Amino acid sequence: MVMRVRGHAAWGVLLLCAQALAGGHADGIRIGLTPVVPDGQIDLLEEVRDYLAAGLGEPVTFVQRRSYREVMDELLSGRIDYAWICGLPYIDHEEALELIGVPVYQGRPHYRSYLIVPAIDQTTESIHDLEGRVFAFSDPDSNSGYLVPMTQLLAAGRQPDRFFSQTFFTWTHADVIAAVAARLADGGAVDGYVWDYLSQVRPELTARTRVVWRSEPYGFPPVVARRSSVTQGGGLRDRLLEMGDDAYGSQLLQRLRLDGFVAGDPALYESIREQRALLQGERPVP
Repeated sequence: MVMRVRGHAAWGVLLLCAQALAGGHADGIRIGLTPVVPDGQIDLLEEVRDYLAAGLGEPVTFVQRRSYREVMDELLSGRIDYAWICGLPYIDHEEALELIGVPVYQGRPHYRSYLIVPAIDQTTESIHDLEGRVFAFSDPDSNSGYLVPMTQLLAAGRQPDRFFSQTFFTWTHADVIAAVAARLADGGAVDGYVWDYLSQVRPELTARTRVVWRSEPYGFPPVVARRSSVTQGGGLRDRLLEMGDDAYGSQLLQRLRLDGFVAGDPALYESIREQRALLQGERPVP
């Protein structure tokens, strides 16, 4: 049984979804945020907004959305044209999207999925030890927070919908961490970048969890544009790719725990494509 519930902590890592509508907006460039702005990071959010606005020469406003699905609806409908999304919705809508930039984290345009359990649990060694227990996912359109653990079980010949006694979605990676820390879930799957980030800014939270397993590297969640509006994206692309070249941009990147942005390549997301095909039954279980 899958329950979808709202996370109870307003914690998360800033995920910027920068977007200008086709034909332009009277209020300038719209930036969507998902899933939440982390506590204590409002000032950082405002600084990033002002940094982008100064470089693009237009006002910037923020639009917050709760899930990746809602952001993609905005993007594909043309209400926003650029978004910072997860690799899974990128490959799901790849024909309609164009890469604008990919963040660089710890020297590479990659991140990992982490399997976490309560810190008090010192016996669990893999997802297979969580059979019959409660598990927290982040978002059904998340690679690290949903696709990775699901395909792990399939690859082991297990049926994910029968493996756990109960599962639920928190809609943010940070709230998966909070649910596991509070022992509302016996385990959870999260974006490793988010866990690492919070281990620095909210160590009292992550200290109540333990990382059991780290996945292979995956292409970092990209900034994308609708193909029909990609010619308008040069300014945003340039602003992101050059962010590390000036002192203020570098400072903002450091506070985001990122090294910068690169143009990226669709091949970065090949392993996510393969896992998606496995989940959809389009290729045999290894």
